[in-house]
Amino acid sequence: MSAYEQKLGIKLWAEEDRPREKLVQNGRRHLTDAELIAILIGSGNKIETAVDLSKRILLFYENDLAKLGKASIQELSKFKGIGEAKAISIIAGLELGLRRKESPAEERLKVTASRDAYLYLQNTFSDLNHEEFWILLLDRSNRIMGKHLISKGGQAGTVADPKMIFKVALEHNAASIVLAHNHPSGNLNPSDSDDKITRSLVTSGQMLNLLIADHLIFGHNNYYSYRDQERI
Repeated sequence: MSAYEQKLGIKLWAEEDRPREKLVQNGRRHLTDAELIAILIGSGNKIETAVDLSKRILLFYENDLAKLGKASIQELSKFKGIGEAKAISIIAGLELGLRRKESPAEERLKVTASRDAYLYLQNTFSDLNHEEFWILLLDRSNRIMGKHLISKGGQAGTVADPKMIFKVALEHNAASIVLAHNHPSGNLNPSDSDDKITRSLVTSGQMLNLLIADHLIFGHNNYYSYRDQERI
């Protein structure tokens, strides 16, 4: 008997063992990570069910969803049975999970210290292998109005355009902004270019009556704050 013939498809399982039916009957909390991913990809390959394939993918990433969240389309497509469409489904599903954590409550979150901004943006930078530059928009009560991606680049860095930063801030009537970017290397020390752009934006902001409240550099589960270091 071939491996294909030995495979027992999900449709032939007992109904309580099928991921979709299990979710409907018992609720999403009763599904394993592999079963949830199986729902995202829909089917396996000739020798594996969607659940078995999902288990193998998770095992490769040490059953760590944070590590899986960093995987690229190309990396995921190396698994037999995972094409570009399924890889995109996995990535999109994990990204939605991150964004759900970031969604503010009905009442806008207030930034009273650098850690407030760090916690709000932490998931934004957590899975990145490249550098990105974001801004956090605050109203006059220091409540978060939103966040905006300004630029992204490679591991070596990215270029933040001051004109774009102030254009976004002014269009949204922000009273102040928090600058934020990550160092994929994990090194939190500001570079010369970090210092230069910070000084330039602080000076330009003063002319526009738009306060640069802080500039955060994200590393591996930690951050550097220009405000805390009294450099703004």
